[in-house]
Amino acid sequence: MKHLSILVPEGHGNNLSSIVGAYKIFKKANEYWQKLGNEPIFSIELLGVSDTVDFYDGLFQVNPHKHFSTILTTDLIIIPSLNHNYEEATQQNQELAQWVSHQYKRGAEVASICTGAFLLASTGILDGKSCSTHWLATDTFRQTFPNVKLKSDELITDENGIYTNGGAYSFLNLIIYLIEKFYDRSTAIYCSKVFQIDLNRTSQSVFSIFNGQKTHNDEAIKEAQLYIENNSTDKISVEELAAKFAIGRRNFDRRFIKATGNTPLEYAQRVRIESAKKAFETNRKTINEVMYDVGYSDVKAFREVFRKITGMSPLEYREKYNKEAMAH
Repeated sequence: MKHLSILVPEGHGNNLSSIVGAYKIFKKANEYWQKLGNEPIFSIELLGVSDTVDFYDGLFQVNPHKHFSTILTTDLIIIPSLNHNYEEATQQNQELAQWVSHQYKRGAEVASICTGAFLLASTGILDGKSCSTHWLATDTFRQTFPNVKLKSDELITDENGIYTNGGAYSFLNLIIYLIEKFYDRSTAIYCSKVFQIDLNRTSQSVFSIFNGQKTHNDEAIKEAQLYIENNSTDKISVEELAAKFAIGRRNFDRRFIKATGNTPLEYAQRVRIESAKKAFETNRKTINEVMYDVGYSDVKAFREVFRKITGMSPLEYREKYNKEAMAH
């Protein structure tokens, strides 16, 4: 039987639902697997640093089965979400992070949920690999861990025995993904039906709000970002933009990508599409009207860029977020 370690990190404000959810769904998978006449795949244990960990100002408590240091070998580790105090929680759990790194090097696979990616990345084992986290935390993550390939639109990443996922309750999709990987497809389908989890979600981009990455210190690039945002409906060539700020084209591209995680063209597209999303959410304009308002004149190009950034067509997005507009 394999061993599953669900971690209960130290820190106030960490996320309880991702611990309980992972525990319940894997328990259900084991039960279903046994009903089919098989031995359970996992022995499931909650591992902590303390005997008791408080959640939500003491409203709830978790009593881990064991101290993490008593487990010499494990097969799968789940790191829960650290909510919004991920930097503080990462500092508080360095011994736990070292244990995760040691187990991974011994052959364990590791999955992080939402901002649990901060604790995972602090181990160093994510360097050079792909990773997702909550879209709200991407700017901080990119700055803190520049050697990790952040895929902020991905719902799930799977690389070299390391799994990560996007934000909040999308962790349910990661758990179903792991159930399919370690059990089989029919067990994953059964669990998805019991817990009513959409089996086919692959992106978190439809939920993200683009605010522009401005926590860097490159003042010229900040000015360029503001210029793009203030002139988003105009056709701006990157050559003209680089010249405006007296930076060589190649150097401008390099600095822009380093500061924002996007090329200047991608940044301009994201600014326009964010304006389009807000329009679809709040008014009754047609898709063509919104397209022209945000600076596009080619329907095909607008649809392609909109789908690339949000994972949905403009019509699908409006149907999802503006019932009133669709009723008229």
